[in-house]
Amino acid sequence: MSKFSSCNFKGQKALVRVDFNVPLNDKFEITDDNRMRAAVPTIKKILDDGGMVILMSHLGRPKGGPEEKYSLKPLIKHLSDLLGGITVLFANDCIGEQAYTTAGMMKPGEVLLLENLRFHKQEEEGDEAFAKKLAGLADIYVNDAFGTAHRAHASTAVIAKFFPVEKRMFGLLMEGEVKSAEKVLHKSEKPFTAIIGGAKVSDKILIIENLLKKANDVIIGGGMAYTFIKAQGGKIGNSLCEEDRLDMANELLKKAADMGVNIHLPSDSIIADKFDANAKVSSAPSNNIPDGWLGLDIGELGRSEFANVIKKSKTILWNGPMGVFEMEKFQLGTKAIAEAVAEATEDGAYSLVGGGDSVAAVNQFGFADKVSYVSTGGGAMLEYFEGKTLPGIAAVSAL
Repeated sequence: MSKFSSCNFKGQKALVRVDFNVPLNDKFEITDDNRMRAAVPTIKKILDDGGMVILMSHLGRPKGGPEEKYSLKPLIKHLSDLLGGITVLFANDCIGEQAYTTAGMMKPGEVLLLENLRFHKQEEEGDEAFAKKLAGLADIYVNDAFGTAHRAHASTAVIAKFFPVEKRMFGLLMEGEVKSAEKVLHKSEKPFTAIIGGAKVSDKILIIENLLKKANDVIIGGGMAYTFIKAQGGKIGNSLCEEDRLDMANELLKKAADMGVNIHLPSDSIIADKFDANAKVSSAPSNNIPDGWLGLDIGELGRSEFANVIKKSKTILWNGPMGVFEMEKFQLGTKAIAEAVAEATEDGAYSLVGGGDSVAAVNQFGFADKVSYVSTGGGAMLEYFEGKTLPGIAAVSAL
């Protein structure tokens, strides 16, 4: 049993770092509550034990102090609804007199939400004195914010040292994230296929390099594929290309060949005469796209070839879309990948989907419950698979 699951929180105040950095519209309404929902099991376990929950999070990127548009106040009602209607207390600062007074008066079964951590610049600076003030609010520290685990901030990487080893731990979400990532990176059943998409090779170079040591097959889609195709001498028209990364792309292809890893690039592309939802659309071999046209999705043959590789896999990691799936004309590639991953999962493969766009895609196409695990941490997951030590994980794991 995990440390968190075996802990009895009765009569204890738990300071829980959550990732409530959710998108709000211009009426301050939450447009995607996945991150809030993901924290509910951890909060409920503490409350069910008879404990008290003090939640801390950041929201957005405030500059130099409090800004009304980045307040966590608009989250109170929805959080209360997610927790079955219980009253959620609110402190207008994350440290200071009101936070301490409210925390001091809490009774078992109550929840307190602190105001935005980033209203204090010391949060992002990893300031020890600030972390110590936060720690003074509670008896136990629980980090349940995988999405911020790659940041060396006060509430994620510094605060743990102010709690004894037995009173600092991961929450259920963080445990699930770490366990899932570990399973893929260190305990993967073969064949292992990594699907890497997105716009730029430069954003994914480290993850591809690290995955060459683990994967049997690496599928590359999205805008970044065209840098590889041009590096091999292909004609890519006006498609996205990082000209300064062509040599690096060839080096990666050579390294993969030397290591016996199959790199799969899209054979054909859905092309458009402009980057626009209403563009004129055609298809072409990915290495022979006419001038004035650009590739915005993988084509029919590419979809079929990629799906065949995925369906033979026992472990699948998916990070990044295959095209501009936000536009209906260019979403077939990403949708085909989602379908193939779901089918492989049903046949017994273990699949981990991570990264904002990939997660948005599986949610949009209705496949979120048909894959093994959907990660809440975009940047954190990326850095984890690049082989980096994440400060938020190291702080709690350290003895």
